[in-house]
Amino acid sequence: MGIETEYGISVPGRPQANPMILSGDVVRAYARGSESGAGHRGGSARPVGVRWDYAGETPLADARGYSMHRLDAHVSMLTDEWEDDPGVANLVLTNGARLYVDHAHPEYSAPEVVDPMEALVWDRAGEQIMAIAAGVLAQEEADGLRPPGDGVPVLYKNNTDGKGASYGTHENYLMRRDTPFAEIVAGLTPFFVVRQIICGAGRVGLGQRSQRPGYQLASRSDFFEAEVGLETTFKRPIINTRDEPHAAPDRYRRLHVILGDANLCDVAGLLKMGTTSLVLGMIEDQALPADLRMIEPLRQLAAVSHDPSLRTHVVLADGTRLTGLDLHWRYLEAATAWLSASDGWDAPTRQVMDLWEQVLTTLGRDVLDARAQVDWVAKLALLQGYRERDGLEWDAPRLAAIDFQWSDMRPGKGVARTLERAGRIDRLTTAEEVAAAVDQAPASTRAWFRGECVRRYGAGVAAASWESVVFEVPGHDRLQRLHLAEPHRGTRALVGELLDRHAEPAGLLAELRGERGDPG
Repeated sequence: MGIETEYGISVPGRPQANPMILSGDVVRAYARGSESGAGHRGGSARPVGVRWDYAGETPLADARGYSMHRLDAHVSMLTDEWEDDPGVANLVLTNGARLYVDHAHPEYSAPEVVDPMEALVWDRAGEQIMAIAAGVLAQEEADGLRPPGDGVPVLYKNNTDGKGASYGTHENYLMRRDTPFAEIVAGLTPFFVVRQIICGAGRVGLGQRSQRPGYQLASRSDFFEAEVGLETTFKRPIINTRDEPHAAPDRYRRLHVILGDANLCDVAGLLKMGTTSLVLGMIEDQALPADLRMIEPLRQLAAVSHDPSLRTHVVLADGTRLTGLDLHWRYLEAATAWLSASDGWDAPTRQVMDLWEQVLTTLGRDVLDARAQVDWVAKLALLQGYRERDGLEWDAPRLAAIDFQWSDMRPGKGVARTLERAGRIDRLTTAEEVAAAVDQAPASTRAWFRGECVRRYGAGVAAASWESVVFEVPGHDRLQRLHLAEPHRGTRALVGELLDRHAEPAGLLAELRGERGDPG
């Protein structure tokens, strides 16, 4: 599993600033700061990353069994063509992540991991990476190295500008290829309608342009217009059908989830990834009850989001009416039975299940009691305090401003992180493990091999992607591409000694040739 986060970006006082140029500035600033050691522990220079390898990308393949024609695709969908744009900044980092410009946003795509706690740690590492980049730009501005008037971009870990634009926090889950896609749609859609109850980020304003006053659970729910589809930036579907596994395609599919919000509460972030993974496991094992199917999910997605009281009822296909919390309990009960029957109670699973039950119980007792664990509740509690103290209505500009300040990534400016430091938001990660994840890749997947190759071999790595590392070896007239089709290989346990034996990529490739044949 893994998380991709597009960060909101703006320059105070410069509403017409080009966000794509600004985003490129952020990515390149991180590279400059990393190469010089600025912003890093110890201040020592280190390799930062290599360019992205676009070979093998298939953004128009559809899980329903066909591919969209390139002439029919919106330009935003042709992500495999960006290689030809010299202005696009695109790096694979030493922690195995991808840092690049995605349309008009700097995006941090965390490395693939094996459990939701790791996903949380490496997602938070992205916040630190963005802070380092912003710090480099601020220092360059102070030193007179940025052109006059450019200003310093401010980054936000949020999902909408409140004026009609929305940008994504996407999740990815590795699944078995033999699971029928129709069963994924049927089992996952009702869950996604109510999942926002435990992991929505909260938003001031109703409607895509916040044209109606109010407060809602999730920042993305108003932007979805289809139940199933391939698009991600328009006509957004609840279930995305992109079939780009980044792994052995005969064995795996990658479920690309575009519905979620960016989380700043650790508990909500863990539950977002953990509960979804459990539901997908039940779908794979055909252990999910069939009576959870839902009618009119798009309408009900918005209805649930627009009701912070959690009293709104959803309607299932068999006519059953129940609250979103009630439907959550049904999924939780199904997961409990499935795990007990399959002896699946490992420690990460137990943590997710315990927190899932705890949060549902708390929300059922009193919504505001979950303010230390769930983003939308924490934000609501803060905003209600201002409303009661100053007599503000939901259309007050001050409340919208606080909504933005909630996710501000500048040290000491962001409200959510300020509340966390004060102990008012529960933390599951530690500062030490997040700081380590800025530089180090997770040891549990092929991301470790990718990140360590970037770190150890530097200029000897010409490019990399999720499923490849491309080496430039002296004496060879062509690049050497090593394919990484199995996400569970390339771990530190499997290849750590192999890398330790070779100070240069030539030796590494020579040994691999002897074991597997020519990797080119």
